Amino acid sequence: MMQTENVKQEIINLSQKKWLWMAEKNMAALESLFHEKSVFVHMGGSMCRDHELGVIREGVIHYKHAEIEDVAVERINPGTVILYNKIRLDAVVGGNEVANPFMVTEVYVQEGNDWKLASMAFTKLLSPENGPQQ
Repeated sequence: MMQTENVKQEIINLSQKKWLWMAEKNMAALESLFHEKSVFVHMGGSMCRDHELGVIREGVIHYKHAEIEDVAVERINPGTVILYNKIRLDAVVGGNEVANPFMVTEVYVQEGNDWKLASMAFTKLLSPENGPQQ
């Protein structure tokens, strides 16, 4: 049980770092984190790993700040963890400043000793009070 709790905390910490890396456009860290077959689901569609990295690199979407309001983590099996974040995301999209409440679902898979982000999906919340339920 302790090992599962340690893994959950490791994933929480990794997710928090990911938001900083996205804001800072730390491409080396993101390239290492994003699984080669990862998929990113946004309000306007889905992107493969390379497309998402290009969007961040070129500033098409600048993830300025993610205010994490709530987090829940489930270890599905030894090599798969799902993290749910309720966030308020401040971003610049197509030159426009936006702030939206999202539920973000992140799926992490283990490869060797490393955790890789395999999927990240943004669901815009209609009510900011909605958050992860456990």
